Amino acid sequence: MSEYDGLTQLGRSARIPAGPQEAVLERVPNPRADAQYLVRFTCPEFTSLCPLTGQPDFAHLVIDYVPAAWLVESKSLKLFLNSFRNHGAFHEGCTMEVARRLVEVLDPLWLRIGGYWYPRGGMPIDVFWQTGAAPAGVWVPEQGVPTYRGRG
Repeated sequence: MSEYDGLTQLGRSARIPAGPQEAVLERVPNPRADAQYLVRFTCPEFTSLCPLTGQPDFAHLVIDYVPAAWLVESKSLKLFLNSFRNHGAFHEGCTMEVARRLVEVLDPLWLRIGGYWYPRGGMPIDVFWQTGAAPAGVWVPEQGVPTYRGRG
């Protein structure tokens, strides 16, 4: 029996969930739980819907975390993030839902998220959150997403 036997999406055909509540975030054991290090996921094409107008919203998400016992299984993370494509929520709600679900599943030593949302009505909305201070001694680089001037 392998520590990966319980995974339901990796190595299998998996469709994009209809919404984030349906999405299953999976985790795998951290093979280097004896070391503190930073993991970064960048999603430059995150998409959701405005809950009032149904118009698409676009963001560049940057997720940094220092794992404890668990790592997020990346295919399940991709499917989870893609599940927001037809989900109506404000920028703040989407950003925080991603962060809170990751914290719930992983119980990391530290996590932060930067949600860099492209403008609607001429004004970008950026949403930032972290669980607390980063652990001492862990290199935490800047997220590298410019303030809005076309985001690139």
